[in-house]
Order: sequence, then C-alpha cells, then structure tokens
Amino acid sequence: MRRARMIWLGLALFAAAVPALVWLAGSAMVWGRVPVAAVPAVAPARDLTLTAADGITLAATFWPGRRPGSPGIVLLHGVFADRTGYAAQAGWLARQGFAVLTVDLRGHGGSGAAAHSFGLSESRDARAAFDWLKARQANAPVGVIGISLGGAAALLGDDGPLPAQALALVCVFPDIDAAIRNRVAAHAPEPLPSLLTPLLKYQSYPRFGVGPERLRPIEVLRKVTAPVLIVGGGADAYTPPEESRAMLAAAAGPKELLLLDGMDHAAATWADTPAYRERLKAFFVGALGAP
Repeated sequence: MRRARMIWLGLALFAAAVPALVWLAGSAMVWGRVPVAAVPAVAPARDLTLTAADGITLAATFWPGRRPGSPGIVLLHGVFADRTGYAAQAGWLARQGFAVLTVDLRGHGGSGAAAHSFGLSESRDARAAFDWLKARQANAPVGVIGISLGGAAALLGDDGPLPAQALALVCVFPDIDAAIRNRVAAHAPEPLPSLLTPLLKYQSYPRFGVGPERLRPIEVLRKVTAPVLIVGGGADAYTPPEESRAMLAAAAGPKELLLLDGMDHAAATWADTPAYRERLKAFFVGALGAP
C-alpha cells in the first residue's frame, strides 16, 4: 500500500512538474535580454531615437544617401543581435548611395526592454523605422533587409507586411511551428521535437494574445507583390533550404533565391562577403532604382 502511494505521489509530482518545465522552456525562447548601449555612430552616420506605436523607445542609426531623395534601406537584425553588428554592411550600402537606417528591435541593443515575440510586437519597431526613413527620404522607394526575427517583423505587422518596394528576407522561418520544431530538433532527438512543439507554440495565446496561426510569415508573403530576395543558409538547421524554397514559392511578385553554400543559421544571418554585398546591391538597384 505504501509503495503504491509513493508511485502515485511520484506520478502526481511529475504531472505537476511537466507544465512548469514546458513553460520555462517557452520563457527561454522569448526572454529579452537587458538592453545595452551601442557603439556611437561615426560621421556621416548619426544615432537617433524612434518610438514604436506602443511606446517602446528604439535606438537607431542613420547613414545618409547620395542625395536627399536617394532610395532607402531599413536593416532589421535577428534575435540576440543588434544594429552595431551590421554597421559595416550598412556603411557599405550607404557608400553605394543608399540611405540606410538600422534599428535595435525591442529587447535588443539600446532599445527598450521587452520579451521577444517571433516578430509580432517587433513588427511595430519595423514599421516605426520604415515610416521614419520613408519620410526622411521624401517618399523615395524604401527596401528592407530582414534577418531572421527582423524578417518576420517586416511581415507580421498589425496592418500587414511593411509597404516596402523590395524585401530581402534572410533565414526567415515560415511559421512558428517550424521555428520551434527545428530549434528543438537541433538539440534533441525525437520524440522530443514532436512532443514539445505543440506545447510550446500554443503558449502564443497567454504570452502574445494570439494563436499560432498569426505567426506565419509564409502566409503573409503570399500577399507581397514587391520584389523579394530569399536568402538561406545551405546548412541551416533552423531554417533549412527547403523552407527557404517554400518561402520563395509563396512570394507573389518577382522573386530570387540565394542559398549560401555550407552556411548554418548563424553564419548566414551574419553573412557579409563581397559577393553577398554585390548581390544585395544588384537586387536593390533593380527594385528601387540607382541611388
């Protein structure tokens, strides 16, 4: 009898612990780090502060273009990164004549503290940056480089995707199901990915106030008619090549695919080789016009 009680007690404790552990795992995926100050901009670039629609303050850096009406590019970084890491790429694009704005998404860099939300709330940061650059460049064409989380933010806005004239989407997950499953699978064998994915993705209701169907960049991409460049890593386990190809197929307008041979997710999201820069330049010149 006592042994039976101990077994039932153990099962009860296990049943109580599992939801708590799953919730903690979800918290680890969305927890925002403490914001840090960025390296000050070097002229001709200048730092500035923007405000998202919900009041979050955003640290940003602006590089002027060749002329006041030059085409613009907004650069949106990935998770656990910040705008400082893309200063070299932004500066190079500015030297080609584009006006460039980089911004720290909420919970990153010098911006206000907040939890991550797979691009949902970050979309307000993307919109604030886009609107600022569009106005600064006298309504000239503006394109977006959205890297992983930043790409999702460019697509998942409350009013739909950013009204950009061109989108370069780098290692962007097609939906929250794939984003979670691939990340769990990269660190744990089956059956854990299959068991944990639904338990984690449905936390979107209590955490973000929306169902997982709201976190599907690929569905939004079907409505994008502007030129799209899909960039993926050839060895990316988080956003595998087949998912990059699916994103390409979903885009409704002119589209291109660039798979970076041998690069995993980290390498592809930080890609900045001369060949990669030239591909970005060619894409944006074709879509936005010569700066």
